[in-house]
Amino acid sequence: MKILVDADSCPCLVREAVLRAARRTGIAAIFVANRLIPGIAGDKAVMELCPAGEGAADDRMVELACPGDLAVTRDIPLACRLVERSIRVIDDRGRVYTQENLREHRSLRDFMLGLAENGLIPERVRTYGKRELKAFADSFDRLLSQLIRENTRRAPSR
Repeated sequence: MKILVDADSCPCLVREAVLRAARRTGIAAIFVANRLIPGIAGDKAVMELCPAGEGAADDRMVELACPGDLAVTRDIPLACRLVERSIRVIDDRGRVYTQENLREHRSLRDFMLGLAENGLIPERVRTYGKRELKAFADSFDRLLSQLIRENTRRAPSR
């Protein structure tokens, strides 16, 4: 089991929370990005640097992901690819993506993107503060604990 993080667009506070969880649980955290992200350090943290190019980091995350892993991304098309592979996915605001809800999230994203591209809505600045971090942390801890229990049950007896 590992934690995969789409680090290019991940808020610093979320990266720090994932690093703390990796240290606390002993689960490896892999931060995937097209650029070096400062502050990714530790024996359970790995920075996976991908070549520049459209979708290279996304492709690498999908390549690294295995059932039982947890991925953190706000990229809905990437979330779709991961969920199709039975990977648990959460965004930086605590939303858990599933087969059941991804179609709606993707439809809404595409609709809003179309409006913005046609100049019908102004581009909004997204803030990330204590409330968003708490929502992420609560959801992330719950999902991580669930995955740890599931992986422990699946582990072969010695």
